[in-house]
Amino acid sequence: MNRTSAEPHRMDPAGGCPHAANARLLARGAVAPVVLPGEVEAMAVLGHDTLREFLTHPDVAKGARHFTALVEGRIPAGWPPATFATVRGMTTADGDDHRRLRALVSRAFTPRRVAGLRPRVEELTVALLDDLVRAAAADDGVVDLRRHFALPLPLGVISELLGVDTRHRDRLHHLCNQVVATGITPAEAVAAHRELVAVLGEIAAAPGDDLTSALIAARDDDGDRLDAQELIGTLVLMIIAGHETTLNLITNAVRALVAHRDQLDLVRAGGASWDDVVDETLRWDAPVSFFPFRYPVRDLTLDGTVIPRGTPVPAGYSAAGRDPAGYGPDADRFDVTRAGRPGAVRNLSLGHGAHYCLGAPLARLEATVALERLFGRFRGLDLAMAEDALPRHAGFVGNSVGTLPVRLGV
Repeated sequence: MNRTSAEPHRMDPAGGCPHAANARLLARGAVAPVVLPGEVEAMAVLGHDTLREFLTHPDVAKGARHFTALVEGRIPAGWPPATFATVRGMTTADGDDHRRLRALVSRAFTPRRVAGLRPRVEELTVALLDDLVRAAAADDGVVDLRRHFALPLPLGVISELLGVDTRHRDRLHHLCNQVVATGITPAEAVAAHRELVAVLGEIAAAPGDDLTSALIAARDDDGDRLDAQELIGTLVLMIIAGHETTLNLITNAVRALVAHRDQLDLVRAGGASWDDVVDETLRWDAPVSFFPFRYPVRDLTLDGTVIPRGTPVPAGYSAAGRDPAGYGPDADRFDVTRAGRPGAVRNLSLGHGAHYCLGAPLARLEATVALERLFGRFRGLDLAMAEDALPRHAGFVGNSVGTLPVRLGV
């Protein structure tokens, strides 16, 4: 059966909480026609099992040369998601090219290097917790946990890893926000992309004992290395994925735990681990809602729906995480013991297959350390305003709230 006759869902450029819309779309099927900003027709893959199949399908590519509307000149200049579609790097490479780029990055971004970051992650976490106390004292006991803790931890770590000077960090975060935003104007999108490339070029030009220098020096067995565009594209990916995803992950985990005190008590009592909290947050409130883009290289039928060749397909991680077909009738329930059940289904929120997130170990390290230290120190931590009043993060790529005002309970 072909379900493409269903009325397309218009993706809201301003973002908002995705879960109600996801549930409506999933009730139609695992694949849904959607309209992206700029009246660009697309298809979203939402169901867990179907998304898992799609992410590893041999007839699905990531390179922009497969994006029919872009190749035919039907995408307007300054289209906000254009950076995701056209940046040169691992996220838009296929086959041998992807393997080459990933191998080069992997040599610099090794598990040993990540493991060696634990003392620094713990040190920075403790310092930021002290800063939270001071910030709360200066504002009648209320502090924005996202701004003062969930952001500076991963941004500080990835910046130190890449050799980004402190004077660039706030600007890079702003530009990354612009790049992942879907509701900005074409002029803003072009300006943000241009400035981000310029700032990263300046960073790459300053040699040092850091990951950026290692990426520049890294060679594969054939003596190949990242060219200038690939280097900048890789840095764009690592800066955005290296802090935006973890920022949302920590923010969403705190919101989930204070809203589900029984689950927080269970973790504190040893009935589940902080790793379990991270896993369940990734599933229940994925930090990335819809990740652009993949393209079928031929007409592709999934779950009875035809996705025409060259159609841009955002991967619906937030929808897949709450798909009852994947996680059962209680898929909407936040349960930190879920991942430990026999036969538990692994969530897809950090990807699957050849493009699985290379920075996943670092994101998990930062989130588990942050949550354990935060809730260990501030046992009475709670929101300072109602959950449904929290302003949402702009755009439909990232999934979180824009601010997280809390009282520390000290």
